[in-house]
Amino acid sequence: MGRAKKLNLKQVAEALGVSTATVSNAFNRPDQLSAKLRERILLEAADLGYHGPNLAARTLRRGESDVIGVMLLDSLKYSLSDPVANQLLQGIAEVLVERNKHMLLLSSHADADQQRGAESLPDGFILYGAIDPRSFEFILKTGKPVVVVDSEYKETASINIDNQNGAFTIAEYAIRDEDERVAILGLRLIDTDRVCRLTEADLNEDSQEVSHARLAGYRKAAEKINCHIAAASMWHIPINDAELAEIAAREALTMNPRPTVLLCMSDIIALAAIRVARELNIKVPDELSITGFDDIPESARSEPALTTVCQQSIEKGRVAATLLLDGKTNENVVLETKLVVRDSCKPS
Repeated sequence: MGRAKKLNLKQVAEALGVSTATVSNAFNRPDQLSAKLRERILLEAADLGYHGPNLAARTLRRGESDVIGVMLLDSLKYSLSDPVANQLLQGIAEVLVERNKHMLLLSSHADADQQRGAESLPDGFILYGAIDPRSFEFILKTGKPVVVVDSEYKETASINIDNQNGAFTIAEYAIRDEDERVAILGLRLIDTDRVCRLTEADLNEDSQEVSHARLAGYRKAAEKINCHIAAASMWHIPINDAELAEIAAREALTMNPRPTVLLCMSDIIALAAIRVARELNIKVPDELSITGFDDIPESARSEPALTTVCQQSIEKGRVAATLLLDGKTNENVVLETKLVVRDSCKPS
């Protein structure tokens, strides 16, 4: 038996004895109908096998899909498990829901050919991080509006924080005097998938990456009080992953002499360091001060609670979505960071 042909909007309206505008409003503009009428239209339409207008047809007709593409630097699997990316997506989603828009998640790591059809659907794009150059160029060529978060391109609007100042502020708080032994657990500082220490040559690398701005802030705060941090006391962690962070933390905390301050470029890394310190019977903060960066929800619940930098990830998402939907795609916004003092760090 052949599959029944799907009804179109006009046929559904005729079957229900209402106008096509009424059916369209039930699906697309619910505020135009009473709740009782909308519920009746949706239920009776569903009985007829009609569940809403075809997105592709609507896009061709209106020239808009009401879909916003969010391209993430990392794989979707990794990004959806990352609390910072989740906070950003929460902020974006809040605005999209208010504006009756939909979100399409894309990954800079995915094969470009596999995503090509999906990338043609959105009305505009929010890019999170320094995405793959080929994906960036393709998106620019669509001619659709683009806003980037945690990166900066001359062709687009951008939302950032002052990473260097945020790192400087927390390091200045944590490093009490020039005799402190400071180690840094960094994130994406060099181009390798291995957890490893930095070299002096790595410190001279000219980079616009977020991680290098944070490193510069840490070093600036240390230099202010003549506290030297050697490259051998700095670790590169390739992704924001707790297991990899524990490897770096264990190496740092078994150094001789052992660090008295551990500056971590993310809360995930810092929370891993707290766990390793506990395993090694190192008292935090009495024997070791640990700081994070992000202010994810877990940082307030840890024991001890984590001193960190709030980088307003949810607000970044809200601002990015608002700029895109308002057509303000030439603005460069820098949000303030905030030092969040808790129990994992002795005050200076």
